[in-house]
Amino acid sequence: MKYLFGSPGKVSGLVLRMGQCLFAAASLALMASASGFTTATSFCFLIAAMGLQVLWSFGLACLDIHALRLKKDLHNHIVLSLLVIGDWVTAILSLAAACSSAGVMVVYMKDTDICSRSQATLSCNTFQISVALAFVAWFLLAVSSYVMFWLLATI
Repeated sequence: MKYLFGSPGKVSGLVLRMGQCLFAAASLALMASASGFTTATSFCFLIAAMGLQVLWSFGLACLDIHALRLKKDLHNHIVLSLLVIGDWVTAILSLAAACSSAGVMVVYMKDTDICSRSQATLSCNTFQISVALAFVAWFLLAVSSYVMFWLLATI
């Protein structure tokens, strides 16, 4: 059995999951607190996707803490299959939400100059930071899903 960085039930896996959870929560909080986030459906989709990622990552971080405290091995076929499916679904949704929100930001900032004309009603800088944090959270989730897939392939 291989033990890669980010393996479930290891300290590196816990650190990876906590990073995912923190970046997704920060993206969610910034987007939800920004004024005018309801102007685009993709921003609402980003809130929903980051909420799902927070729940998924926090749940798996709790599983890692449980496995570390009891010195349990989580490297079995059924657990890794569930983790691979959950990670891939969450990663696809997170990437889609981050990309669609980034596309709306390009339209707002470059194509129509909506951000420069309506600075009082839209928090464009907050939107940008939230989208950037969503991409960081997705990257950490992509690393995790790759590791899970690789571990499943070695069983």
